[in-house]
Amino acid sequence: MKKFLIIFLFIGFQSFSQNNPVSEPHRSIPVEAGKVANDPDLEVIRKRVVADLLKPSIKIDEIGELLKAERADGTWPEINYQDVSRTGFEHSEHLRNMLELARAYKKSGSPFFDKADVKNAFSKALDFWITHDFICDNWWWNEMGTPHLMINILLVMDDDLTEKQKVEGIRIAGRANLEASGARPGGDLIQIAGMRGKQALFQRNAEILAEVIQVMASEIKVSTGRGMKPDLSFHHRTDNVISTLAYGTGYASSFAYWAVKIEGTKYKLPDSAMNLLIDYYLDGICQSLIYGKYPDPGAENRGISRKAALNSVGPELPEDLLKASLYRKKELEYIVAIRKGEVKPNLTKDYYFWHSHYYTHQRPDYYVSVRMHSSRANNMEQPHNEEGLKNHHYGDGSNFISRTGKEYYQIFPVWDWQKIPGTTILQKPDVAGFKEVAKKGLTDFSGGVTDGRYGIAAFDFASVHDPLKARKAWFFFDKEIVSLGAGINADSDLHVATTLNQCLLNGPVTVNAAGRTEELKKGARQLNGVNWIFHDSVAYIFPKPTPINISNTSASGNWRQINHQAWATDEEVKLDVFTVWMDHGKRPQNASYVYIVIPGTNSEQLERYSKKQAVKILSNTADLQAVLNQDLSQAQIVFYKSGQLKLTEKVTLKALHPCLVLVSMAGNKVAQIVVSDPTEKLKSIELEVTGNLGKNGNQWNSVYDKSKNITLISFDLPTEGLAGKSVVAHF
Repeated sequence: MKKFLIIFLFIGFQSFSQNNPVSEPHRSIPVEAGKVANDPDLEVIRKRVVADLLKPSIKIDEIGELLKAERADGTWPEINYQDVSRTGFEHSEHLRNMLELARAYKKSGSPFFDKADVKNAFSKALDFWITHDFICDNWWWNEMGTPHLMINILLVMDDDLTEKQKVEGIRIAGRANLEASGARPGGDLIQIAGMRGKQALFQRNAEILAEVIQVMASEIKVSTGRGMKPDLSFHHRTDNVISTLAYGTGYASSFAYWAVKIEGTKYKLPDSAMNLLIDYYLDGICQSLIYGKYPDPGAENRGISRKAALNSVGPELPEDLLKASLYRKKELEYIVAIRKGEVKPNLTKDYYFWHSHYYTHQRPDYYVSVRMHSSRANNMEQPHNEEGLKNHHYGDGSNFISRTGKEYYQIFPVWDWQKIPGTTILQKPDVAGFKEVAKKGLTDFSGGVTDGRYGIAAFDFASVHDPLKARKAWFFFDKEIVSLGAGINADSDLHVATTLNQCLLNGPVTVNAAGRTEELKKGARQLNGVNWIFHDSVAYIFPKPTPINISNTSASGNWRQINHQAWATDEEVKLDVFTVWMDHGKRPQNASYVYIVIPGTNSEQLERYSKKQAVKILSNTADLQAVLNQDLSQAQIVFYKSGQLKLTEKVTLKALHPCLVLVSMAGNKVAQIVVSDPTEKLKSIELEVTGNLGKNGNQWNSVYDKSKNITLISFDLPTEGLAGKSVVAHF
């Protein structure tokens, strides 16, 4: 039956090929051969690029199989040559096979070096592609994927190509050009420019190479549109959805690759461009990685439905940056050492990406993030190419807690996509169809404030999918993260749940409830009067005994449920999963929650902390949420509207506008205030504080009213691309 199916597909493919003559739906602009006889710098760059392509070792068994399996017409039987759909296009495997054969033939020391049978196998495969010139329904393959592989093939084989192969190959590669529809500012433009540069190297065209390098240098810039944002996050599209770990990393990788290749030549990138690129890499990309090594699930989009989404990141990109520049050298070296396992991470930094509604909290032994949306952005990336099919609620305040970077590794085919960590979601029978994933946010109030070490993320949440609203805030300290929810209202007979976590089950689950501590057997249950839960070195503490649902059992699903690419099958995946959530019931009115997360702790530390908590909840209402960390003498406050709060017996804070505020105390005196505008609409924020602060700064001034013993502080807020950034005042 299998043999018959292969014959049937091949016959069908032959019929398809005959009725699919080579066409030009994606315009090619082939790079012409250079007019200058010899450009020494171009030759240096070309040899570096080719050496890089030949560097990986040759997989001898794999090459042997390719030679053995190749058919007389240059095809391979396991590839479906008929399906050119967005979710198919296995033709890319044909291109990769050609590149591997080319490398095996040209790499000195390879057992296949200069072997006639290898060259013949390669030529048959290339001639077959040239004859049929496959066009995919997904533009990306036609203008980026195929040209990228084709130009690499041409560079490796070079003079061992026939004249026809050179001409037709550069024509196909020429679909990656600066006038192509996909050459939009930001990630794709840079990668296409890189492909164009390689075409210039193959054709020894110094003029085109210089033009390409100039385009690259001009694209290392901060933009309020597509590309690198003023907060050093990255947006690929105009939906204002973060794509730092996807397109944004491709953007940086392309620059770093070329920076190394052109270093020491007349084509070298300017220092100013390299410095900005390194700033973006360290403060944007690395801050979105757990320990600078593992992708934070909170910064992912549809890519989270791919198996390799959370693979650790290698040292190649920072190593390239080090080869090209000395700027921030020690920091780059530290990231390389972390990724090579040479040092234990010791990173401490909080940063809020105000353009992307994304808060990051990095500590030496854990990493936590929050992902939100607003009326300024979509809730999530569209499920392009039918990936990320259940991402409807992924940006609804997701709060991932990472200790090792492996807590969520490949969990997603078995995930309950309505119990995303940190979110408050109406529990429907299932999410809507994948065409309904992405929608514009509904509220203005969504933001963060930070002094670089501590901070708040806060969200006036209105579901874009369901009749549900809530006020949600997260307060970040050294040991703990405090999560508050208030004003939870839903107009539905379905239950509403706030999920604390849903991760891979790793070891026992211990619970303290009703004065009793026990290790739970596998299963699912609701417990009343829960004081704390402990799993995988993370504690969840409830200041007041709380009813909690806990599941520590196996879950099943498949990749096909969340991704329709050809590789994603409906083969069952079964994993043990830990899930903990609060059930707010049906049609909750002004419901609330409070919980504290302590990552990287143990049972003894948990016992001590639960008896003497460092944090005090000052307020948790729909108008005002606030926490005091008594060890740090810092209050963190979310004013959803103007209001006031008593910080100590002698100090009261009043906000005249909606805002986020951090107040650090030195005894009964205010030492520092940090503010931000989560609506990104205000030009100034005014606060009234007890006492005489008596200082002014570049972005703030204070006026003391002695009769009332109150200081009025006016903050001039950042505007345009910096609106939403924190302002710090020291007293």
